[in-house]
Amino acid sequence: METDTIIEATELRRRYGDHEAVRGISLHVGRGELHALLGTNGAGKTTTVETLEGLQEPDGGSVRIFGCDPARDRTAVRPRTGVMLQDGGLSGLLTVAETVRTWRSFTRGARPVTETLELVGLADRGGVPVAQLSGGEHRRLELALAVLGRPELLFLDEPTTGMDPASRRRTWDAVGELRRAGTTVLLTTHYLEEAEALADRVTILHAGRIVAEGSPAEVVAALPARITFTRPPLEPPRLANAVRDIDAETVGYRSRDLQADLAELLGWAGRTGTVLAGLSARPASLEDVFLGIAATSGSETGR
Repeated sequence: METDTIIEATELRRRYGDHEAVRGISLHVGRGELHALLGTNGAGKTTTVETLEGLQEPDGGSVRIFGCDPARDRTAVRPRTGVMLQDGGLSGLLTVAETVRTWRSFTRGARPVTETLELVGLADRGGVPVAQLSGGEHRRLELALAVLGRPELLFLDEPTTGMDPASRRRTWDAVGELRRAGTTVLLTTHYLEEAEALADRVTILHAGRIVAEGSPAEVVAALPARITFTRPPLEPPRLANAVRDIDAETVGYRSRDLQADLAELLGWAGRTGTVLAGLSARPASLEDVFLGIAATSGSETGR
């Protein structure tokens, strides 16, 4: 019987010879959720996704997609699932519309060609050979093919790699439209601002294990905000809720109360007539979390 949990992995393990790439992770993705799976290089992210997609079988633990085993129940799972790979291997000789029509011919319940191309912002490129597309357009065509069958679950593997900012934004808009229609999305990306902007929840892998998970806000909450500026002639103050770092050129504070500490700093600057050149104040981000995890990397790696 199906529940509102679309992806359920419990104590998932996968090894290659003597190397255990995935070490007992548990992952749950609810219906309609966009879940970002992040990881340092060799964290086991690719192996995890391939196992969830049913391309590999686990060596331990279990995986259920729509309540089914994705490797053994492919006929039940595959028609309800869309997969956008990093490289779909499309023919450059066909036009964009011909490519969609070809895929449409063996996709059950497929969207119309025009609707599909409009969804990904390629409506005006239907007659263009695939070989002439830009990198960003090529990626959006691969997204079009992944959603052609109106999937309930969509795997997005680095969907905006090679895109300029405008193409990336169009792709984000398309993903948002899919989500409003009820599609559940598992996203892998190296663009951490993408995960921060799109994801309801994130899971970060390192050396085959989960090291952080929760909403983006929950994951970054453990880290302090950051205040920096060019070192002034006067000795900068110590702030009530911050740890101060000073080097030859820069002053930095790691703040647990950004508003209060920034107000105290600006008050000091006003009283002393100090110009805070290059002043920057920002909360912690997923990038800060990720860099902290990457800094602890040792010899353990996955795939």
